[in-house]
Amino acid sequence: MAINEWPEEQRPRERLIKHGASALSDAELLAVFLRTGVAGKSAVDLGRDMISQFGSLSGLFSASIREFSAIHGLGSAKYAQLQAVLELAKRAISEELQENTSLSSPQSVKKYLQLLIGSKTHESFAVLFLDVKNRLIKTEELFRGTLNHASVYPREVVKSALQHNAAAIILAHNHPSGSCEPSSADLQLTTTLKQALALVDVRVLDHFIVANPKVYSFAENGQI
Repeated sequence: MAINEWPEEQRPRERLIKHGASALSDAELLAVFLRTGVAGKSAVDLGRDMISQFGSLSGLFSASIREFSAIHGLGSAKYAQLQAVLELAKRAISEELQENTSLSSPQSVKKYLQLLIGSKTHESFAVLFLDVKNRLIKTEELFRGTLNHASVYPREVVKSALQHNAAAIILAHNHPSGSCEPSSADLQLTTTLKQALALVDVRVLDHFIVANPKVYSFAENGQI
């Protein structure tokens, strides 16, 4: 049965308008995005197929266009639309961080980082450069690949901080494995970067490890 034949109180779009987006399941939210299903499947069914295929929303968001288009009913147009929505979300949160004091909204920082690096299948090390009021100047992915103490170069982080005239920075990297607990190498790297940046009077405010849906904060755990 097509969604337009469902009772109105059960239709995802009508429920979203009445109760808000948070009232909908992942599959229902995807149905609103998709608008229509395919022969024999409603948009909600198709949304469930997408989550089942990729295991999670994070897996879906990081899928390649080839993987995305392998699901019947999806293609390059829907892939482009989804990537545009994700990029708009990133930019909206980035604007919020630029306009407000970042430390007053730690949840916005976490959401931003989840969108930025949480769904990447490779390890990514990003730095948020902040001004004297802790407002975001710019975010850069400085390193990618297998990260360890040897592959993240403190001099490059210091160089970028000076180029942006940053007064403080926030470090972040992802764990595609799914565990957000810091390793001994993560702790050592944080200490090394903090010491190197202190020499040029740049503070390290926090270091986040992103393993969607979890985000680990060094500052919240007294490790910075």
